[in-house]
Amino acid sequence: KNGRNIIIGTVLGLVLPLHAFISPTSIVPARMASSTSSSLDMNRRRGLERREEGATPMPGGMTLYVKPGQDGKSVGDCPFAHFIRMALTEKGLEYDLVPATAENKPQWLLDDYGGKMPALRHRKECYVDSEVIAQYLDFFFKEPELSIGGADTDKAAKAVDGFFPAMAKFTKHSPNGDEEDKGKQAVLEEKLLALEEHLSDESRTGPYLVGNGEMFTLLDCSMAPKLYAMDVCLEKIKE
Repeated sequence: KNGRNIIIGTVLGLVLPLHAFISPTSIVPARMASSTSSSLDMNRRRGLERREEGATPMPGGMTLYVKPGQDGKSVGDCPFAHFIRMALTEKGLEYDLVPATAENKPQWLLDDYGGKMPALRHRKECYVDSEVIAQYLDFFFKEPELSIGGADTDKAAKAVDGFFPAMAKFTKHSPNGDEEDKGKQAVLEEKLLALEEHLSDESRTGPYLVGNGEMFTLLDCSMAPKLYAMDVCLEKIKE
């Protein structure tokens, strides 16, 4: 519990006040650079419409489709959708936000992308994987550029590797307190310890995940909603 409080206080408390979860349609003011080109090419082969040779995407014309809340109208609690919203916020990119139910999903999203969300439609192109969406945004909209790359990013990525699957398995397990539940809790605590050790490194001077912690990156955008989800789930679901 103490380790969780350190992590929430160090990361979550500093990256969530970026207004990423507030405005449904707004100027909403994150990266993992090394695989950008290959990831974008892979998604184009899955049916993305190609732009004319040499054309560069411009701001505007963006719509983000996300899972809705229980009422079918408000924004849901998907951490991957909030990851993209934080990236859009950091980029200062204007977009429309559409909570989409099975009944009101666009037919093209169902036919071409299996209805997967979050989905970012940018004029004629669409991306449906949150990591690829973030790479797309950071590759074409550089200000601010939020990737460092290299050993620092690799080290930070290793520190958070496996956290979300461990958290999801523990919080979704029922009943609480049985032997399987305790095993899943132990795995999550191991992941949290790795993150705590990374954040507690004496060479760090800032609150963020990569390098010395002074630069806000896509990794922070990715982790903050997941840490928030953990905090809520542990309070509401786990004793």
